[in-house]
Amino acid sequence: MIQGSIVALVTPMDNTGAVDFDSLARLIEFHIEQNTDALVAVGTTGESATLSETEHCQVIKFVVDKVAGRIPVIAGTGSNSTAEAINLTRHAKELGADACLIVTPYYNKPTQEGLYLHHKAIAEAVEIPQILYNVPGRTACDMLPETIGRLAKLPNIVGVKEATGDLTRVQKIRDLTSSDFAIYTGDDASSCEFCLLGGNGTITVSGNVAPRLVHEMIAAAMAGDAEIAAEIDNKLAALHRDLFIQANPIPVKWAVAEMGLMQKGIRLPLTWLTPECEQNVREAMRQAGVI
Repeated sequence: MIQGSIVALVTPMDNTGAVDFDSLARLIEFHIEQNTDALVAVGTTGESATLSETEHCQVIKFVVDKVAGRIPVIAGTGSNSTAEAINLTRHAKELGADACLIVTPYYNKPTQEGLYLHHKAIAEAVEIPQILYNVPGRTACDMLPETIGRLAKLPNIVGVKEATGDLTRVQKIRDLTSSDFAIYTGDDASSCEFCLLGGNGTITVSGNVAPRLVHEMIAAAMAGDAEIAAEIDNKLAALHRDLFIQANPIPVKWAVAEMGLMQKGIRLPLTWLTPECEQNVREAMRQAGVI
């Protein structure tokens, strides 16, 4: 099982919006040095929605090759088209990803049965560990714990990223799944509590900016050390909040650029962080001790 602080990696770009592979290589080394437990390539934070399929596969391949087995690489391969999700997942397997993160279909608003059949089709088509990704705030579609429980019985489906922020779901999902089914949070603000309640880690945005602190906080929470976990999380609280002051990944890309780790690049329709928000993010970074 992949556990701990799993960073939803930004995709560095230059000022034209082209993928900046030199900066991506630096980011990978930075995360390995800072004890990040695993990386997600081309998830929501990696701007998967606006990368072409060719770019999507290029980024996955680059991350897999540069990581070179030192930590697990999870590839974002979800789509609101089942056929496209199967195709991307198949490519990720061929490129050497350790697992895939597959978001619920967005915009379509399928039923729970539709969600079950969508993920079942992908699991049956591609033999690679697959992590369900439930983020109704973005997809307008909430995969209920009962549906997760059904899917957990299928080969290849090994975990879920639960990004509702609803802490009651940890136990609900655990009651419906086996002990080797991974339950991750996708909500940085509640990740400490989530892991104290038995979660297996976080797929984090904040970890792009403060990877060592997030790793230490999650490790403490998973070990049941509430005092140490809360102490570290207090340093991260403003970061958890202000990295969402505008739509993710706008603030986190600004922060990573402010740290000198990449250029100031983002792809339309997303825009660069507006000046009136900069001080909030900068102060959050100071509180976390990263600048």
